[in-house]
Amino acid sequence: MVMISSQAGKCLPSSDLTDISALLAAYYDRKPDPSVATQRVAFGTSGHRGSALHSSFNENHILAMCEAIARHRKAEGIDGPLFLGIDSHAVSAPAQRTALEVLAAHGIRVHIDKDDGYTPTPVISHAILTYNKDRTTGLADGIVITPSHNPPADGGFKYNPTHGGPADTAITKAIQDMANSFLENDLKEVKRLPYDEAVKQPCVTRYDFVTPYVADLESVIDMQAISKSGIKIGIDPLGGAAVGYWQRIVDAYALNATIVSNEVDPQFGFMTADWDGQIRMDCSSPYAMARLIAMGEKFDVAFANDTDADRHGIVARPDGLMNPNHYLAVAISYLYQNRPEWSPKLGIGKTLVSSSLIDRVAAELGRKLVEVPVGLKWFVPGLMDGSLGFGGEESAGATFLRRDGKVWTTDKDGIILSLLAAEITAKTGKNPVQHYHELTARLGMPYYQRIDAPATPDQKVRLSKLSPEQYPGETLAGEAITARMTRAPGNGAAIGGLKVTTADGWFAARPSGTEDVYKIYAESFKSPEHLKEIQEEAQTVITKVLSA
Repeated sequence: MVMISSQAGKCLPSSDLTDISALLAAYYDRKPDPSVATQRVAFGTSGHRGSALHSSFNENHILAMCEAIARHRKAEGIDGPLFLGIDSHAVSAPAQRTALEVLAAHGIRVHIDKDDGYTPTPVISHAILTYNKDRTTGLADGIVITPSHNPPADGGFKYNPTHGGPADTAITKAIQDMANSFLENDLKEVKRLPYDEAVKQPCVTRYDFVTPYVADLESVIDMQAISKSGIKIGIDPLGGAAVGYWQRIVDAYALNATIVSNEVDPQFGFMTADWDGQIRMDCSSPYAMARLIAMGEKFDVAFANDTDADRHGIVARPDGLMNPNHYLAVAISYLYQNRPEWSPKLGIGKTLVSSSLIDRVAAELGRKLVEVPVGLKWFVPGLMDGSLGFGGEESAGATFLRRDGKVWTTDKDGIILSLLAAEITAKTGKNPVQHYHELTARLGMPYYQRIDAPATPDQKVRLSKLSPEQYPGETLAGEAITARMTRAPGNGAAIGGLKVTTADGWFAARPSGTEDVYKIYAESFKSPEHLKEIQEEAQTVITKVLSA
């Protein structure tokens, strides 16, 4: 059972907030020991993340990763500009300075925000794709320095190659391995200029990221319909990278919107704590979203973004904060019926741990469902070639095509998913929550939950390598098993775990990349009690298999 902290949903006392001076000192002063696994460069599904206080996100990591990216670009013949963006986490700005020292030393053309502001992840993706359109040479790529919704003491680093989306595992492994070799050699092979010299290099350019992104929004969202409707919109950037974007959007399209706070604070002291008492800018958490939820009655629809604006949180009456899975199903149902220029052959992309309500929506729409492993990178080819109209994952991240069926971004875009909630409300007269209730009345009510179970490192490795045949029995929670999967049906890629399905339920088990636990995602279309049965049976059988 998950224990909810007594601090959840409340602002923390100042004594419990991150000491920013100590954090910044640690970024420069602490040197990672590459012989310690937790202090090495490690790219997960969202890049390398860590904390300077734990010697897992320090200046040396940035130096090593940027040197590796510079060499990767040269080897791949990537010689266009590199778009470099940061979020509002405390170590992001220092990490950008470090990155410039290496990138400028290599003579790489780097575009940074013209006002030293923040740049959301989807804006970097949009910039890369816009620049590369109709080009075959001189292609651009990008780096986003962000740990997404992670706590204030964390830092993160993501590389987006020329397709604009998250780098695939072959690229990230090459960068990771090369960066770790530089750490092991005391950075002797890293080229670097002093910052004051680097920032004056002609290859470093101040760039207006905001204007082209904001102006292009009407190509993906019916902004005029939102404006003309006059619906009341509430917006909370949660002190993140979108803070400099939302007012520009409101003004450009004359929206009847209130930005509830423009506060930026590296301690994020204005945030209410998440379920465990930690500050997290998680716009899918009712505890982290307590401020906007409390204001929900004032608006027809309201929304927030996490710190790099690649995620969305939708608040609407009467339920308050929507479960991300519920909103994805509503968004898909609406888009595929309200984008007349989209091809009737466009498929629907979902990760295998997203709700099966999406499967039922796809069947109702008569559209092909493409189910892939966890990570938005798996949707990049389909978004680029126009075979997918939408790609989304259960953790409140998604993107979709422009209104004319062309690619918009190949990374998660919390801004357009938020604006889509406003478009749905404006054009249908019903908010996304009301649409969700109509969907479930037709297609069934899902009961979905993720829980964690303990696992040793050895057991986690064994779980990631399970074969379908290792899950015994023919039933799950009283229903006949319809499929056992260790590869995603949409692209045949390994899922790093196991998924078992029945007519009215399923579970998926995957090892955690950072903790000694494995995650069990489960869903029932029968009842909460049936969901619990699935969870308990799955955990019992997997524990037995892993202990054998």
